[in-house]
Amino acid sequence: MFFASIDIVRIVREAGLLIYPLGLCSLVATFIIVERLVALRKSAVIPEDLAEAVIEGRAPSGDKRSALGRILNFASRHSGDTEATKAYARLEVIKMERGVSYLDTIYAAAPLIGLIGTVTGLLGAFSVVDPQTRMPDPVQFTESVGYALSATVLGLCIALPALIGSGLLQRVIEKHAAQLDVMLERVLARQADEAKKSAT
Repeated sequence: MFFASIDIVRIVREAGLLIYPLGLCSLVATFIIVERLVALRKSAVIPEDLAEAVIEGRAPSGDKRSALGRILNFASRHSGDTEATKAYARLEVIKMERGVSYLDTIYAAAPLIGLIGTVTGLLGAFSVVDPQTRMPDPVQFTESVGYALSATVLGLCIALPALIGSGLLQRVIEKHAAQLDVMLERVLARQADEAKKSAT
């Protein structure tokens, strides 16, 4: 089997000091993906009871535990100030995006860090010369090149989950942002109607 022939310990060892930034990238990416998935779950952004109240045209009392609740709370305290309420809703969307941009940096940087390890490993492989033949030992050279490429493999293995996580989180955020926008328009329309009724 291919995977049975891979020496994971040696791959990590051959990466040298670059295993530390690669490991840090892996930990940060994992933390951001897990933390954002928990923070962006539907009950924490758009609770069903508040969403149903907005859709039915009722005046729900906002809370500070969810993004929709905070927007409703702000809208009720600043009734009539449409622009301020929309700006606050945009701020909530920006909060949802917190940390996601770091994933873009990680999936771009991790393969480059791995490439540095590969280049330095190849330099080391070419520097091993048999004193008798004045040529690199074919067996040792081939093995060294193979493990030199492992740094790039590690970088790609870190970059791929970061790329997938970033795309997934962006999709979730866009969906929540669109739903919040619809809810906000309904709330602002209801406030405008109430303002007209009170003026007549």
